[in-house]
Amino acid sequence: MDLELAGKTVLITGASGGIGATTARFMAKEKAELILHYYQNEQRVTELAEELETNTLIVQADLSNEQQVMGMYQEIADKIGRIDILICNAGIWPEEYTEIKDMSFERWRKTIEVDLNSVFFSIRSFIKQLETFPEEYGNIVIVGSTAAIFGEAGHGDYASTKAAITYGLTKTLKNEIISVARLGRVNAICPGWTVSPMTEKFLDDDSGIKWTLQTVPLRKLGQTEDIANIITILASDKVSGHVSGEIITIAGGMEGRTLFDPGEIDISKAYKK
Repeated sequence: MDLELAGKTVLITGASGGIGATTARFMAKEKAELILHYYQNEQRVTELAEELETNTLIVQADLSNEQQVMGMYQEIADKIGRIDILICNAGIWPEEYTEIKDMSFERWRKTIEVDLNSVFFSIRSFIKQLETFPEEYGNIVIVGSTAAIFGEAGHGDYASTKAAITYGLTKTLKNEIISVARLGRVNAICPGWTVSPMTEKFLDDDSGIKWTLQTVPLRKLGQTEDIANIITILASDKVSGHVSGEIITIAGGMEGRTLFDPGEIDISKAYKK
């Protein structure tokens, strides 16, 4: 099916790997014009841009820095003009298990800066440029997490930021974006455990995989393709034009309760590298 994304300009934050890179590949197949954001991994995003058969602009910024975000959007406006679709994907997941009672303010603040403030800065600039380049359509897809739904012990900082962007921002922005783009839409997705560079260290251990899948009926990990598929569909005004303010979970049916003992999980069917 033609999703009618050809010629649409799509900004993907955190495009250097994992979900961001796979989403870029899916968008390129739809002939969208891509803006690939990275913070530190220039080589990886450059290699990705060379791989894609579509018009591509690479931009660099620390998205937790307000001035750098404003500068990035100005660069895009000068070189390309309007951004039609924003995929808010960039973020971090602190690897160390730390309960709130033991968490330093430094870690809490860092996660808030990267996973919450950066989304605010980027979305604010995106909506402002919709005013500068007025059209009926404009589209934001926010990448949240199942941690927003179920919480995540040892990662209360991460769960808090994801809940804020998934629920508070998405539900607010769906009512605000229409003031600058009459048919503007905002949706969020909540991936569960997904094989990506951000999670590979934790998922390199069979016991870790079995632990994560005890709450997942499908008893398998998500792949970045599973996530990118839904992002691309939500980005399409043709097939999702009447979908806004929705939160879509992509997690194999994950629940907040244990469904299986570790011995009931077949690793050979659970993890596709």
